[in-house]
Amino acid sequence: MSEHMYEITVIGGGPVGMFAAFYAGLRSADVLLVESLSELGGQTGNLYPAKLLYDIGGLPGISGAQLIDHLRTQVTHFHPEIRTATAVTAMTRTGDHITLTTTQGEILTRTVIIATGGGAFTPRHLAVDYDPALEGRSVLYYVRDLEDFRGQAVAIAGGGDSAIDWALALVPIAKSVHLIHRRDQFRGLESSVAQLRASSAQLHTPFLIAQVDEAGAQLDLTLQEVRGDATKVLHVDKLLVNYGFMSDNKQLRNWGLALDHAAIAVNSQMQTSVPGIFAIGDVAGYPGKLKLIASGFGEAPTAVNEALGLIYPDRKQALHSTQLYH
Repeated sequence: MSEHMYEITVIGGGPVGMFAAFYAGLRSADVLLVESLSELGGQTGNLYPAKLLYDIGGLPGISGAQLIDHLRTQVTHFHPEIRTATAVTAMTRTGDHITLTTTQGEILTRTVIIATGGGAFTPRHLAVDYDPALEGRSVLYYVRDLEDFRGQAVAIAGGGDSAIDWALALVPIAKSVHLIHRRDQFRGLESSVAQLRASSAQLHTPFLIAQVDEAGAQLDLTLQEVRGDATKVLHVDKLLVNYGFMSDNKQLRNWGLALDHAAIAVNSQMQTSVPGIFAIGDVAGYPGKLKLIASGFGEAPTAVNEALGLIYPDRKQALHSTQLYH
């Protein structure tokens, strides 16, 4: 067991956890960043590296991979300890500290900031049978590199923000883009929907994919009209399925924290039901919560300052960031 006592341990190496670890360094805290995967990045880095993000202040648009690269540079500025491939299985508060039981041994810390996002994630699959050998080749649930679609006919299944974002990103790259959605209305941001309708993307609504057949090196997609009899066949190179992801935060039930549905219940100081344990980002739940990276970035300084205020009640409040960074 490690005898070192950290002031703050951040659990979760996605964008929000990385920024929290950086801000803790900005406050000169002794901080440890723990991530269960083998590398930092979370869903943004591992599922959406090529997707453009528009809710980051000061950046008109940035890809997930670029954002993680910037955050990695930022978080290492104060040289925090970072442990990857380390999953937290239990946490116990004893006196003035918390013991974290992990797959790599125990960690002693004065406070904890949980930033695990939506937890483990798996994509929602097509509700039709198709040859499993097509998956990862012409039927895709992730986009690593937009260049993989250059000059190709691409179909996208879905009608939310991510599906719309992928369609807009692929329009200038692909030969053609087909967006298939079961409703005439889309669930994305109004500005993105307007841009989509003004683009060259071909919209197929209200249709569902009824059949996926291999056609040489390409695919034949049979579309069935929702509550209608019309059918059509699309001949494409690739199908990108974007029905969202199912997340599982089942480890939360083992941590002894009050939950708000599938999230951790917190107050306005990001404090959970256990003193010294805070939660930020998508894993934190409170009235009016918006699950945006921008929201998590705003919650991180609150949690860090509250954690340090708990450890050092006589310490002055944080200075402005321009005075702290060096």
